Amino acid sequence: MLDLTDKKVLAIEEAANTIREDIIQMLLAAGSGHSAGSLDMADVFAAFYFHILNHDPKNPDWADRDRLILSAGHICPVRYAAMARAGYFPVEELLTLRKFGSRLQGHPERMHLPGLETTSGPLGEGVAQAAGMAYAARLDGKSWRTYCVMGDGEQDCGIVWETLLFAGAYKLSNLTVIIDRNNIQIDGPTEKVMPLESLKAKYESFNWRVIEVGGHNIRQFVEAVEEAKATEDRPTCIIAHTIAGKGVDFMEYKFEWHGAVPNPEQAEKALKELRTLGGKIESE
Repeated sequence: MLDLTDKKVLAIEEAANTIREDIIQMLLAAGSGHSAGSLDMADVFAAFYFHILNHDPKNPDWADRDRLILSAGHICPVRYAAMARAGYFPVEELLTLRKFGSRLQGHPERMHLPGLETTSGPLGEGVAQAAGMAYAARLDGKSWRTYCVMGDGEQDCGIVWETLLFAGAYKLSNLTVIIDRNNIQIDGPTEKVMPLESLKAKYESFNWRVIEVGGHNIRQFVEAVEEAKATEDRPTCIIAHTIAGKGVDFMEYKFEWHGAVPNPEQAEKALKELRTLGGKIESE
């Protein structure tokens, strides 16, 4: 992996801010979708597509590519925006989100868009698919790695814990899970709906290594991924503490924006805020 210089961190931060602008415009055009999680995962997806992943946008089916699974498929706007900015398809196509016949459906469709590894829908399935891929890579003697992004509300699903048992038992060190720990889900705060803590201790009890980071700190996140790559005896879970709706003041921390989208006036306000933030990042 290339060294993560201060200049590179700044470039990734700029990319993340652009991705957030794309998300707002996509959701406004679609008239439906999920704002909060899409916005708060922009830093993580920018880090993946512009630094971490071993991938080739011009050859998305390259056999030796790293696999990135989005288990929380409802936040697909952030993945689509990151993919477009990385060169997988034209940026203009982002405005077709959720339109009839579009390749950019409300949940990722693997058969429609090159560069997607799975078709996601029911929560929890993605991590099971990711564990299967990691196990297959080991059986085939391949060096590519598997990453899986999950929501924290998704931890309520039983299939997640079955998968953790499997991955821990087989010591799938080529598997890294990232949990978007924004503390919200569709019905309210996670700790009121279905308490998760101590989430770190739970994963550790299933023979996983756990690293907690600030999900908006690019350097922290990349360093955690590097630590995961250096771990040889177990899978790794990175708990990324994020702010739901990150970057848009009136959305931040509010579970009501989990499955809501801005109206034209709100979108204009959000874009103005993000563009102001983008200018500050560029001047640093």
